[in-house]
Amino acid sequence: MRSDMIKKGYTRAPHRSLLRATGLKDEDFEKPFIGVANSFIEIIPGHFFLDKFAEIIKDEIRKNGCVPFEFNCIGVDDGIAMGHSGMLYSLPSREIIANSIETVMNAHCLDALICIPNCDKIVPGMIMGALRVNIPTVFISGGPMRAGVDQDSGEALDLNSVFEGVGAYEVGKIDEKKLKMIECEACPSGGSCSGMFTANSMNSLCEAMGIALPGNGTILALTPEREELARAAARRICEIALDEKYKIKNILNKKAIKNAFVCDMAMGGSSNTILHMLAISREAGASFNIKDLNDISKNIAHVAKVAPSLPSVHMEDIAKAGGILAILNEISKRDNGLLEPDNLTITGENLGDLIKKYEVKDYKIIKSIDKPFSHTGGLAILFGNLAQQGCVIKAAGIVGERKFSGKAVCFNSQDAAIAGITSGKVKKGDVVVIRYEGPKGGPGMQEMLSPTSLIMGRGLGADVALITDGRFSGATRGLSIGHVSPEAAEGGMIGLLKDGDIIEIDVDKFSINVLLSDDEIQKRKKEWKYEGKEVKSRWLRQYQKLVTNASNGAILEA
Repeated sequence: MRSDMIKKGYTRAPHRSLLRATGLKDEDFEKPFIGVANSFIEIIPGHFFLDKFAEIIKDEIRKNGCVPFEFNCIGVDDGIAMGHSGMLYSLPSREIIANSIETVMNAHCLDALICIPNCDKIVPGMIMGALRVNIPTVFISGGPMRAGVDQDSGEALDLNSVFEGVGAYEVGKIDEKKLKMIECEACPSGGSCSGMFTANSMNSLCEAMGIALPGNGTILALTPEREELARAAARRICEIALDEKYKIKNILNKKAIKNAFVCDMAMGGSSNTILHMLAISREAGASFNIKDLNDISKNIAHVAKVAPSLPSVHMEDIAKAGGILAILNEISKRDNGLLEPDNLTITGENLGDLIKKYEVKDYKIIKSIDKPFSHTGGLAILFGNLAQQGCVIKAAGIVGERKFSGKAVCFNSQDAAIAGITSGKVKKGDVVVIRYEGPKGGPGMQEMLSPTSLIMGRGLGADVALITDGRFSGATRGLSIGHVSPEAAEGGMIGLLKDGDIIEIDVDKFSINVLLSDDEIQKRKKEWKYEGKEVKSRWLRQYQKLVTNASNGAILEA
Protein backbone atom coordinates (compact mmCIF):
# COMPACT_ATOMS: atom_id res chain seq x y z
CA MET A 1 0.00 0.00 0.00
CA ARG A 2 1.12 3.55 -0.71
CA SER A 3 0.17 4.44 2.85
CA ASP A 4 2.71 1.95 4.21
CA MET A 5 5.14 4.84 3.85
CA ILE A 6 3.56 6.41 6.95
CA LYS A 7 2.41 3.36 8.91
CA LYS A 8 4.76 0.36 8.53
CA GLY A 9 7.95 -0.51 10.38
CA TYR A 10 9.56 0.59 13.63
CA THR A 11 10.77 3.88 12.10
CA ARG A 12 7.16 4.89 11.62
CA ALA A 13 6.28 4.62 15.31
CA PRO A 14 6.11 8.44 15.59
CA HIS A 15 3.79 8.58 12.58
CA ARG A 16 1.51 5.90 14.04
CA SER A 17 1.51 7.70 17.37
CA LEU A 18 0.15 10.81 15.70
CA LEU A 19 -2.42 8.77 13.79
CA ARG A 20 -3.55 7.07 17.00
CA ALA A 21 -4.28 10.55 18.37
CA THR A 22 -6.93 10.88 15.64
CA GLY A 23 -8.64 7.68 16.84
CA LEU A 24 -6.94 4.94 14.83
CA LYS A 25 -6.53 1.45 16.33
CA ASP A 26 -4.07 -1.37 15.57
CA GLU A 27 -6.38 -2.94 13.00
CA ASP A 28 -6.71 0.32 11.06
CA PHE A 29 -3.05 0.23 10.06
CA GLU A 30 -3.78 -2.83 7.92
CA LYS A 31 -6.47 -1.02 5.92
CA PRO A 32 -6.23 1.28 2.88
CA PHE A 33 -6.24 4.98 3.73
CA ILE A 34 -8.72 6.96 1.61
CA GLY A 35 -8.47 10.72 1.18
CA VAL A 36 -11.89 12.39 1.20
CA ALA A 37 -11.40 15.76 -0.49
CA ASN A 38 -14.42 17.81 0.48
CA SER A 39 -15.30 21.36 -0.54
CA PHE A 40 -17.76 22.25 2.23
CA ILE A 41 -18.21 26.00 2.56
CA GLU A 42 -21.25 27.70 4.04
CA ILE A 43 -21.56 30.63 1.60
CA ILE A 44 -22.00 28.51 -1.55
CA PRO A 45 -25.49 27.00 -2.17
CA GLY A 46 -23.93 23.96 -3.81
CA HIS A 47 -21.62 23.33 -0.87
CA PHE A 48 -23.20 24.32 2.45
CA PHE A 49 -24.55 20.78 2.95
CA LEU A 50 -21.42 18.89 1.91
CA ASP A 51 -20.30 18.40 5.51
CA LYS A 52 -23.26 16.08 6.08
CA PHE A 53 -22.88 14.59 2.58
CA ALA A 54 -19.27 13.66 3.39
CA GLU A 55 -20.39 11.89 6.59
CA ILE A 56 -22.51 9.54 4.45
CA ILE A 57 -19.47 8.81 2.29
CA LYS A 58 -17.08 8.29 5.21
CA ASP A 59 -19.56 5.98 6.94
CA GLU A 60 -19.75 3.80 3.85
CA ILE A 61 -15.96 3.77 3.48
CA ARG A 62 -15.60 2.50 7.07
CA LYS A 63 -18.25 -0.18 6.46
CA ASN A 64 -16.25 -1.38 3.47
CA GLY A 65 -12.97 -1.91 5.30
CA CYS A 66 -11.08 1.31 4.62
CA VAL A 67 -10.10 4.34 6.69
CA PRO A 68 -11.34 7.75 5.48
CA PHE A 69 -9.47 10.97 6.11
CA GLU A 70 -11.48 14.05 5.23
CA PHE A 71 -9.84 17.35 4.33
CA ASN A 72 -11.28 20.49 2.83
CA CYS A 73 -10.58 22.77 -0.12
CA ILE A 74 -11.52 26.39 -0.60
CA GLY A 75 -14.29 27.46 -2.95
CA VAL A 76 -15.48 30.62 -4.68
CA ASP A 77 -19.13 31.13 -5.61
CA ASP A 78 -18.97 32.77 -9.02
CA GLY A 79 -22.50 34.13 -8.70
CA ILE A 80 -21.70 35.92 -5.45
CA ALA A 81 -18.27 37.03 -6.71
CA MET A 82 -19.85 38.35 -9.93
CA GLY A 83 -19.74 42.01 -10.93
CA HIS A 84 -17.12 43.22 -8.44
CA SER A 85 -13.43 42.71 -7.61
CA GLY A 86 -14.17 39.33 -6.05
CA MET A 87 -14.36 37.83 -9.54
CA LEU A 88 -10.61 38.40 -9.93
CA TYR A 89 -10.13 35.47 -7.55
CA SER A 90 -12.43 32.94 -9.23
CA LEU A 91 -10.19 31.38 -11.87
CA PRO A 92 -7.05 31.63 -9.69
CA SER A 93 -8.91 29.60 -7.06
CA ARG A 94 -8.74 26.62 -9.45
CA GLU A 95 -4.97 26.55 -9.02
CA ILE A 96 -5.15 26.79 -5.22
CA ILE A 97 -7.56 23.84 -5.16
CA ALA A 98 -5.34 21.75 -7.44
CA ASN A 99 -2.31 22.57 -5.32
CA SER A 100 -4.22 21.70 -2.13
CA ILE A 101 -5.20 18.24 -3.39
CA GLU A 102 -1.66 17.49 -4.50
CA THR A 103 -0.21 18.77 -1.23
CA VAL A 104 -2.43 16.86 1.20
CA MET A 105 -2.45 13.59 -0.74
CA ASN A 106 1.30 13.44 -1.36
CA ALA A 107 2.31 14.76 2.06
CA HIS A 108 0.37 11.93 3.74
CA CYS A 109 0.83 9.14 1.16
CA LEU A 110 -2.86 8.18 1.05
CA ASP A 111 -3.83 5.18 -1.08
CA ALA A 112 -6.88 6.44 -2.93
CA LEU A 113 -9.01 9.54 -3.28
CA ILE A 114 -12.69 10.41 -3.41
CA CYS A 115 -13.45 14.00 -4.39
CA ILE A 116 -16.62 15.87 -3.41
CA PRO A 117 -16.87 19.00 -5.57
CA ASN A 118 -19.94 20.73 -6.94
CA CYS A 119 -19.53 24.25 -8.25
CA ASP A 120 -17.51 26.23 -10.77
CA LYS A 121 -13.70 26.03 -10.40
CA ILE A 122 -13.80 23.40 -7.68
CA VAL A 123 -14.51 20.55 -10.10
CA PRO A 124 -11.63 21.22 -12.52
CA GLY A 125 -9.31 22.18 -9.66
CA MET A 126 -9.90 18.84 -7.96
CA ILE A 127 -9.45 16.95 -11.24
CA MET A 128 -6.16 18.72 -11.92
CA GLY A 129 -4.89 17.97 -8.42
CA ALA A 130 -5.98 14.33 -8.61
CA LEU A 131 -4.12 13.89 -11.90
CA ARG A 132 -0.91 15.10 -10.28
CA VAL A 133 -1.25 12.50 -7.52
CA ASN A 134 -2.34 9.73 -9.94
CA ILE A 135 -3.93 7.17 -7.64
CA PRO A 136 -7.36 5.47 -7.88
CA THR A 137 -9.90 8.29 -7.72
CA VAL A 138 -13.69 8.64 -7.78
CA PHE A 139 -15.64 11.88 -8.16
CA ILE A 140 -19.03 12.36 -6.51
CA SER A 141 -20.45 15.87 -6.68
CA GLY A 142 -23.09 17.32 -4.38
CA GLY A 143 -25.63 17.49 -7.21
CA PRO A 144 -27.67 20.15 -8.99
CA MET A 145 -30.27 22.48 -7.53
CA ARG A 146 -33.86 22.10 -8.67
CA ALA A 147 -35.25 24.93 -10.78
CA GLY A 148 -37.36 27.66 -9.24
CA VAL A 149 -40.89 28.58 -10.33
CA ASP A 150 -42.20 32.00 -11.33
CA GLN A 151 -45.20 32.57 -9.02
CA ASP A 152 -46.97 34.64 -11.70
CA SER A 153 -46.43 32.63 -14.88
CA GLY A 154 -45.49 29.19 -13.58
CA GLU A 155 -42.38 29.24 -15.77
CA ALA A 156 -39.06 27.85 -14.60
CA LEU A 157 -36.56 30.20 -12.97
CA ASP A 158 -32.84 29.97 -12.27
CA LEU A 159 -29.97 32.25 -11.28
CA ASN A 160 -29.76 33.64 -14.80
CA SER A 161 -33.38 34.79 -14.46
CA VAL A 162 -32.29 37.06 -11.61
CA PHE A 163 -29.33 38.55 -13.46
CA GLU A 164 -31.50 39.23 -16.52
CA GLY A 165 -34.24 40.53 -14.22
CA VAL A 166 -31.87 43.28 -13.08
CA GLY A 167 -31.51 44.47 -16.68
CA ALA A 168 -35.26 44.26 -17.23
CA TYR A 169 -35.91 46.29 -14.06
CA GLU A 170 -33.45 49.01 -15.09
CA VAL A 171 -35.36 49.70 -18.32
CA GLY A 172 -38.80 49.45 -16.70
CA LYS A 173 -39.82 46.08 -18.15
CA ILE A 174 -40.58 44.75 -14.66
CA ASP A 175 -41.21 46.48 -11.33
CA GLU A 176 -39.38 46.05 -8.03
CA LYS A 177 -42.01 43.63 -6.70
CA LYS A 178 -41.49 41.32 -9.69
CA LEU A 179 -37.71 41.48 -9.32
CA LYS A 180 -38.02 40.59 -5.62
CA MET A 181 -40.24 37.62 -6.46
CA ILE A 182 -37.69 36.35 -9.01
CA GLU A 183 -34.88 36.85 -6.48
CA CYS A 184 -36.73 34.84 -3.83
CA GLU A 185 -37.87 31.98 -6.08
CA ALA A 186 -34.99 31.40 -8.53
CA CYS A 187 -32.71 29.39 -6.21
CA PRO A 188 -35.10 27.29 -4.09
CA SER A 189 -32.73 24.70 -2.64
CA GLY A 190 -29.16 23.60 -2.13
CA GLY A 191 -27.17 22.39 -5.10
CA SER A 192 -25.22 23.67 -8.06
CA CYS A 193 -27.25 26.22 -10.06
CA SER A 194 -29.93 24.38 -11.97
CA GLY A 195 -29.03 25.00 -15.62
CA MET A 196 -26.22 23.73 -17.84
CA PHE A 197 -23.93 26.28 -16.27
CA THR A 198 -20.25 25.62 -15.56
CA ALA A 199 -20.71 23.47 -12.45
CA ASN A 200 -23.27 21.10 -13.93
CA SER A 201 -21.38 21.01 -17.23
CA MET A 202 -18.19 19.87 -15.49
CA ASN A 203 -20.00 17.39 -13.23
CA SER A 204 -21.62 15.92 -16.34
CA LEU A 205 -18.29 15.68 -18.14
CA CYS A 206 -16.97 13.64 -15.21
CA GLU A 207 -19.40 10.93 -16.34
CA ALA A 208 -18.18 11.15 -19.93
CA MET A 209 -14.55 10.93 -18.78
CA GLY A 210 -15.35 7.86 -16.69
CA ILE A 211 -14.24 9.27 -13.32
CA ALA A 212 -17.75 9.46 -11.80
CA LEU A 213 -20.67 7.06 -11.57
CA PRO A 214 -23.73 7.44 -13.84
CA GLY A 215 -26.02 10.20 -12.58
CA ASN A 216 -23.24 12.35 -11.14
CA GLY A 217 -24.17 15.32 -13.32
CA THR A 218 -27.95 15.15 -13.08
CA ILE A 219 -29.34 13.53 -9.89
CA LEU A 220 -30.63 16.38 -7.73
CA ALA A 221 -28.87 17.43 -4.54
CA LEU A 222 -30.37 16.68 -1.13
CA THR A 223 -32.42 13.72 -2.35
CA PRO A 224 -32.37 10.04 -1.29
CA GLU A 225 -31.19 9.19 -4.82
CA ARG A 226 -28.17 11.46 -4.40
CA GLU A 227 -27.34 9.93 -1.05
CA GLU A 228 -27.47 6.44 -2.55
CA LEU A 229 -25.16 7.57 -5.36
CA ALA A 230 -22.75 8.82 -2.69
CA ARG A 231 -22.80 5.44 -0.94
CA ALA A 232 -22.19 3.69 -4.26
CA ALA A 233 -19.24 5.98 -4.98
CA ALA A 234 -17.81 5.27 -1.52
CA ARG A 235 -18.14 1.52 -2.03
CA ARG A 236 -16.49 1.79 -5.41
CA ILE A 237 -13.43 3.68 -4.17
CA CYS A 238 -12.94 0.97 -1.55
CA GLU A 239 -13.14 -1.73 -4.23
CA ILE A 240 -10.53 -0.09 -6.47
CA ALA A 241 -8.34 1.59 -3.83
CA LEU A 242 -5.38 -0.76 -4.33
CA ASP A 243 -5.90 -1.58 -8.01
CA GLU A 244 -3.37 0.24 -10.18
CA LYS A 245 -5.60 -0.29 -13.21
CA TYR A 246 -7.82 2.46 -11.81
CA LYS A 247 -5.15 5.10 -11.32
CA ILE A 248 -6.83 8.23 -12.61
CA LYS A 249 -4.41 8.71 -15.51
CA ASN A 250 -5.30 5.22 -16.77
CA ILE A 251 -8.91 6.39 -17.09
CA LEU A 252 -8.60 10.12 -17.72
CA ASN A 253 -6.37 9.86 -20.79
CA LYS A 254 -6.53 11.40 -24.26
CA LYS A 255 -9.51 9.22 -25.21
CA ALA A 256 -11.42 10.30 -22.11
CA ILE A 257 -10.73 13.95 -22.84
CA LYS A 258 -11.95 13.49 -26.39
CA ASN A 259 -15.11 11.85 -25.04
CA ALA A 260 -15.59 14.84 -22.75
CA PHE A 261 -15.37 17.26 -25.67
CA VAL A 262 -17.83 15.12 -27.66
CA CYS A 263 -20.27 15.17 -24.75
CA ASP A 264 -19.71 18.90 -24.27
CA MET A 265 -20.61 19.65 -27.88
CA ALA A 266 -23.65 17.35 -27.78
CA MET A 267 -25.11 18.88 -24.61
CA GLY A 268 -24.08 22.51 -25.23
CA GLY A 269 -22.01 22.91 -22.08
CA SER A 270 -20.64 26.11 -20.61
CA SER A 271 -17.90 27.87 -22.58
CA ASN A 272 -15.76 27.61 -19.44
CA THR A 273 -15.52 23.87 -20.01
CA ILE A 274 -13.21 24.51 -22.96
CA LEU A 275 -10.82 26.43 -20.71
CA HIS A 276 -10.94 23.79 -17.98
CA MET A 277 -10.69 20.76 -20.27
CA LEU A 278 -7.64 22.25 -22.01
CA ALA A 279 -6.04 22.68 -18.58
CA ILE A 280 -7.04 19.15 -17.54
CA SER A 281 -5.63 17.71 -20.76
CA ARG A 282 -2.25 19.21 -19.94
CA GLU A 283 -2.28 17.81 -16.40
CA ALA A 284 -3.17 14.41 -17.86
CA GLY A 285 -0.21 14.54 -20.24
CA ALA A 286 -2.63 14.40 -23.16
CA SER A 287 -2.67 17.96 -24.45
CA PHE A 288 -5.39 18.99 -26.89
CA ASN A 289 -4.84 21.75 -29.41
CA ILE A 290 -7.72 24.21 -29.34
CA LYS A 291 -7.71 24.16 -33.15
CA ASP A 292 -8.75 20.49 -33.12
CA LEU A 293 -11.99 21.17 -31.27
CA ASN A 294 -13.84 22.40 -34.33
CA ASP A 295 -13.28 19.00 -35.97
CA ILE A 296 -15.48 17.66 -33.18
CA SER A 297 -17.96 20.54 -33.30
CA LYS A 298 -18.45 20.19 -37.06
CA ASN A 299 -19.34 16.52 -36.74
CA ILE A 300 -21.32 16.23 -33.50
CA ALA A 301 -25.06 16.83 -33.36
CA HIS A 302 -26.32 19.12 -30.63
CA VAL A 303 -29.06 17.01 -29.04
CA ALA A 304 -29.70 18.64 -25.64
CA LYS A 305 -30.54 22.26 -24.88
CA VAL A 306 -30.65 23.24 -21.24
CA ALA A 307 -30.96 26.64 -19.56
CA PRO A 308 -29.64 29.19 -20.33
CA SER A 309 -29.84 28.04 -23.98
CA LEU A 310 -33.42 26.84 -23.42
CA PRO A 311 -34.72 28.54 -20.24
CA SER A 312 -37.55 26.05 -19.69
CA VAL A 313 -35.24 23.00 -19.38
CA HIS A 314 -33.00 22.26 -16.39
CA MET A 315 -30.84 19.43 -15.07
CA GLU A 316 -33.77 17.69 -13.40
CA ASP A 317 -35.37 17.41 -16.86
CA ILE A 318 -32.21 15.87 -18.31
CA ALA A 319 -32.20 13.37 -15.43
CA LYS A 320 -35.79 12.33 -16.18
CA ALA A 321 -35.01 12.09 -19.90
CA GLY A 322 -32.22 9.57 -19.35
CA GLY A 323 -29.22 11.56 -18.17
CA ILE A 324 -25.81 12.31 -19.60
CA LEU A 325 -25.07 8.74 -20.64
CA ALA A 326 -28.33 8.68 -22.63
CA ILE A 327 -27.04 11.72 -24.53
CA LEU A 328 -23.84 9.82 -25.32
CA ASN A 329 -25.81 6.72 -26.28
CA GLU A 330 -27.85 8.79 -28.72
CA ILE A 331 -24.71 10.34 -30.18
CA SER A 332 -23.12 6.90 -30.58
CA LYS A 333 -25.91 5.83 -32.96
CA ARG A 334 -24.12 7.78 -35.68
CA ASP A 335 -20.67 6.27 -35.91
CA ASN A 336 -18.42 9.12 -36.97
CA GLY A 337 -15.39 7.80 -35.13
CA LEU A 338 -15.33 10.64 -32.61
CA LEU A 339 -16.56 8.85 -29.49
CA GLU A 340 -13.97 6.49 -27.95
CA PRO A 341 -16.15 3.64 -26.65
CA ASP A 342 -13.34 1.34 -25.51
CA ASN A 343 -12.06 3.63 -22.77
CA LEU A 344 -12.22 2.29 -19.21
CA THR A 345 -14.45 3.92 -16.59
CA ILE A 346 -14.38 3.61 -12.80
CA THR A 347 -17.38 1.28 -13.03
CA GLY A 348 -15.12 -1.40 -14.50
CA GLU A 349 -16.91 -1.23 -17.83
CA ASN A 350 -15.74 0.65 -20.88
CA LEU A 351 -17.77 3.68 -21.88
CA GLY A 352 -19.34 2.02 -24.92
CA ASP A 353 -20.81 -0.85 -22.91
CA LEU A 354 -21.90 1.48 -20.13
CA ILE A 355 -23.88 3.91 -22.28
CA LYS A 356 -25.85 1.08 -23.92
CA LYS A 357 -27.74 0.77 -20.62
CA TYR A 358 -29.07 4.33 -20.86
CA GLU A 359 -31.73 5.07 -23.46
CA VAL A 360 -33.41 8.41 -24.06
CA LYS A 361 -36.77 8.47 -22.27
CA ASP A 362 -38.06 11.79 -23.59
CA TYR A 363 -37.15 12.94 -27.08
CA LYS A 364 -38.65 16.35 -26.40
CA ILE A 365 -35.80 17.00 -23.97
CA ILE A 366 -32.98 14.99 -25.54
CA LYS A 367 -33.41 15.07 -29.30
CA SER A 368 -32.78 12.10 -31.56
CA ILE A 369 -29.59 11.97 -33.58
CA ASP A 370 -31.73 12.32 -36.72
CA LYS A 371 -33.59 15.43 -35.54
CA PRO A 372 -31.16 17.36 -33.33
CA PHE A 373 -31.29 21.02 -32.38
CA SER A 374 -28.44 21.45 -34.86
CA HIS A 375 -26.08 19.19 -36.77
CA THR A 376 -23.06 20.94 -35.28
CA GLY A 377 -21.94 21.16 -31.67
CA GLY A 378 -23.20 23.55 -29.02
CA LEU A 379 -19.74 25.13 -28.66
CA ALA A 380 -17.48 26.57 -31.34
CA ILE A 381 -13.95 27.98 -31.58
CA LEU A 382 -13.65 31.03 -33.83
CA PHE A 383 -10.43 32.13 -35.51
CA GLY A 384 -9.41 35.18 -37.53
CA ASN A 385 -7.32 38.31 -37.34
CA LEU A 386 -9.14 39.27 -34.14
CA ALA A 387 -8.35 35.94 -32.45
CA GLN A 388 -5.39 34.25 -34.07
CA GLN A 389 -5.15 31.71 -31.25
CA GLY A 390 -8.90 31.29 -31.03
CA CYS A 391 -11.91 32.37 -28.98
CA VAL A 392 -14.96 30.51 -27.70
CA ILE A 393 -18.70 30.91 -28.21
CA LYS A 394 -21.54 28.90 -26.75
CA ALA A 395 -23.31 28.47 -30.08
CA ALA A 396 -26.20 26.76 -28.30
CA GLY A 397 -26.97 30.02 -26.51
CA ILE A 398 -27.23 32.28 -29.56
CA VAL A 399 -30.64 33.99 -29.60
CA GLY A 400 -30.28 35.91 -32.88
CA GLU A 401 -28.41 35.32 -36.13
CA ARG A 402 -25.26 33.22 -36.26
CA LYS A 403 -23.71 35.78 -38.60
CA PHE A 404 -23.21 39.33 -37.36
CA SER A 405 -21.49 42.51 -38.48
CA GLY A 406 -21.34 45.65 -36.38
CA LYS A 407 -19.38 48.61 -35.08
CA ALA A 408 -17.06 48.16 -32.13
CA VAL A 409 -17.85 49.96 -28.88
CA CYS A 410 -14.71 49.48 -26.78
CA PHE A 411 -14.34 49.30 -23.01
CA ASN A 412 -11.07 48.70 -21.17
CA SER A 413 -12.70 46.96 -18.20
CA GLN A 414 -15.88 45.17 -17.19
CA ASP A 415 -16.83 48.04 -14.88
CA ALA A 416 -16.58 50.52 -17.76
CA ALA A 417 -18.72 48.23 -19.91
CA ILE A 418 -21.43 47.93 -17.25
CA ALA A 419 -21.51 51.72 -16.91
CA GLY A 420 -21.66 52.14 -20.69
CA ILE A 421 -24.46 49.63 -21.18
CA THR A 422 -26.45 51.07 -18.27
CA SER A 423 -26.10 54.62 -19.62
CA GLY A 424 -27.39 53.61 -23.05
CA LYS A 425 -24.10 53.88 -24.92
CA VAL A 426 -24.67 50.48 -26.55
CA LYS A 427 -27.21 50.38 -29.40
CA LYS A 428 -28.66 47.76 -31.72
CA GLY A 429 -26.07 46.59 -34.21
CA ASP A 430 -23.08 47.26 -31.95
CA VAL A 431 -20.29 44.88 -30.98
CA VAL A 432 -19.38 45.44 -27.33
CA VAL A 433 -15.64 44.92 -26.78
CA ILE A 434 -14.46 44.31 -23.19
CA ARG A 435 -10.69 43.97 -22.99
CA TYR A 436 -7.78 43.87 -20.56
CA GLU A 437 -9.78 41.27 -18.64
CA GLY A 438 -7.83 38.18 -19.74
CA PRO A 439 -5.80 35.86 -17.49
CA LYS A 440 -2.90 38.32 -17.33
CA GLY A 441 -4.77 41.55 -17.97
CA GLY A 442 -7.43 41.12 -15.29
CA PRO A 443 -5.59 39.46 -13.78
CA GLY A 444 -7.85 36.48 -13.27
CA MET A 445 -10.04 36.48 -16.39
CA GLN A 446 -13.30 37.71 -14.90
CA GLU A 447 -16.68 36.35 -15.99
CA MET A 448 -18.93 38.79 -17.86
CA LEU A 449 -22.39 37.67 -16.76
CA SER A 450 -23.37 41.15 -15.58
CA PRO A 451 -22.77 42.85 -18.98
CA THR A 452 -24.41 40.04 -20.95
CA SER A 453 -27.39 39.91 -18.59
CA LEU A 454 -27.84 43.68 -18.90
CA ILE A 455 -27.84 43.31 -22.68
CA MET A 456 -30.39 40.48 -22.53
CA GLY A 457 -32.54 42.23 -19.93
CA ARG A 458 -32.71 45.35 -22.12
CA GLY A 459 -33.99 43.32 -25.05
CA LEU A 460 -30.79 43.65 -27.08
CA GLY A 461 -29.74 39.99 -26.99
CA ALA A 462 -30.49 39.33 -30.65
CA ASP A 463 -29.10 42.66 -31.85
CA VAL A 464 -25.80 43.13 -30.01
CA ALA A 465 -22.65 40.98 -29.96
CA LEU A 466 -20.07 40.98 -27.18
CA ILE A 467 -16.43 39.93 -27.41
CA THR A 468 -13.90 39.80 -24.59
CA ASP A 469 -10.57 38.34 -23.56
CA GLY A 470 -12.33 37.55 -20.29
CA ARG A 471 -14.74 34.68 -19.66
CA PHE A 472 -18.46 34.17 -19.42
CA SER A 473 -20.56 32.53 -16.79
CA GLY A 474 -22.13 29.26 -17.83
CA ALA A 475 -25.38 31.20 -17.42
CA THR A 476 -24.51 33.53 -20.29
CA ARG A 477 -26.49 33.42 -23.51
CA GLY A 478 -26.56 35.52 -26.66
CA LEU A 479 -23.83 36.23 -29.21
CA SER A 480 -21.15 36.31 -26.52
CA ILE A 481 -17.59 35.46 -27.53
CA GLY A 482 -14.91 35.03 -24.88
CA HIS A 483 -11.37 33.79 -24.26
CA VAL A 484 -10.04 35.93 -27.15
CA SER A 485 -6.39 34.99 -27.60
CA PRO A 486 -3.90 36.58 -27.67
CA GLU A 487 -5.40 38.79 -24.98
CA ALA A 488 -5.13 42.58 -24.95
CA ALA A 489 -2.43 42.61 -22.28
CA GLU A 490 -0.25 40.49 -24.59
CA GLY A 491 -0.68 42.97 -27.43
CA GLY A 492 -3.44 40.94 -29.06
CA MET A 493 -5.65 42.45 -31.76
CA ILE A 494 -8.52 42.98 -29.32
CA GLY A 495 -6.35 45.62 -27.62
CA LEU A 496 -5.82 47.46 -30.90
CA LEU A 497 -9.50 47.95 -31.73
CA LYS A 498 -11.04 51.43 -31.85
CA ASP A 499 -14.64 52.56 -31.57
CA GLY A 500 -16.33 52.25 -34.94
CA ASP A 501 -14.18 49.42 -36.32
CA ILE A 502 -16.33 46.94 -38.22
CA ILE A 503 -16.22 43.43 -36.78
CA GLU A 504 -17.58 40.44 -38.70
CA ILE A 505 -18.59 37.24 -36.92
CA ASP A 506 -19.64 34.04 -38.72
CA VAL A 507 -20.23 31.18 -36.32
CA ASP A 508 -20.94 28.64 -39.06
CA LYS A 509 -17.61 29.47 -40.70
CA PHE A 510 -15.87 29.58 -37.29
CA SER A 511 -14.52 33.04 -38.11
CA ILE A 512 -14.11 36.43 -36.42
CA ASN A 513 -12.36 39.35 -38.11
CA VAL A 514 -12.01 43.11 -37.93
CA LEU A 515 -12.13 44.82 -41.32
CA LEU A 516 -8.76 46.55 -41.27
CA SER A 517 -5.90 46.46 -43.74
CA ASP A 518 -2.65 44.79 -42.77
CA ASP A 519 -0.95 48.17 -42.94
CA GLU A 520 -3.43 49.67 -40.48
CA ILE A 521 -3.00 46.73 -38.11
CA GLN A 522 0.79 47.07 -38.20
CA LYS A 523 0.51 50.82 -37.60
CA ARG A 524 -1.67 50.24 -34.53
CA LYS A 525 0.72 47.61 -33.19
CA LYS A 526 3.56 50.13 -33.30
CA GLU A 527 1.42 52.74 -31.54
CA TRP A 528 0.09 50.37 -28.86
CA LYS A 529 1.23 50.96 -25.31
CA TYR A 530 0.12 49.18 -22.18
CA GLU A 531 1.23 50.31 -18.77
CA GLY A 532 -0.48 47.46 -16.96
CA LYS A 533 -2.80 47.68 -13.98
CA GLU A 534 -1.76 48.26 -10.42
CA VAL A 535 -2.33 44.91 -8.73
CA LYS A 536 -2.22 45.24 -4.95
CA SER A 537 -2.76 41.57 -4.13
CA ARG A 538 0.47 39.60 -3.76
CA TRP A 539 -1.32 36.39 -4.83
CA LEU A 540 -2.80 37.98 -7.96
CA ARG A 541 0.62 39.41 -8.87
CA GLN A 542 2.08 35.91 -8.59
CA TYR A 543 -0.77 34.56 -10.69
CA GLN A 544 -0.30 37.27 -13.32
CA LYS A 545 3.38 36.37 -13.73
CA LEU A 546 2.79 32.63 -14.13
CA VAL A 547 -0.52 32.32 -16.00
CA THR A 548 -0.65 31.44 -19.71
CA ASN A 549 -3.40 32.56 -22.07
CA ALA A 550 -6.80 31.00 -22.57
CA SER A 551 -5.79 28.90 -25.59
CA ASN A 552 -3.60 26.92 -23.15
CA GLY A 553 -6.36 26.59 -20.55
CA ALA A 554 -4.92 29.49 -18.51
CA ILE A 555 -2.64 27.07 -16.70
CA LEU A 556 0.29 28.27 -14.61
CA GLU A 557 3.79 27.76 -15.97
CA ALA A 558 6.76 28.22 -13.62
